[in-house]
Amino acid sequence: MYILDNIVTVIKIQRLEWLGHAVRMNETRSVKKIFEGKLEGRRGRGRPRLRWINDVEEDLRKLGVKRWRTRALDREEWASIISEAKAKLKGP
Repeated sequence: MYILDNIVTVIKIQRLEWLGHAVRMNETRSVKKIFEGKLEGRRGRGRPRLRWINDVEEDLRKLGVKRWRTRALDREEWASIISEAKAKLKGP
């Protein structure tokens, strides 16, 4: 019998996979430039909006992953982090 995965879990895993991919990209790629870019100008009033990276960093914090930027550069190490995340997020 096939049991469907929780869609939230699937999205979190895929976000982590994409994060590792984006970190390892060449500096000239537009995705990498946008990922690491800083906007110029003034911010609006009020609470700053949450960004995509805020959610991903929160997931990594809950998983206990530290120094994720340097760890994502090593593809094999990042793959082991992803497999651990799959086990932790799916749970018993």
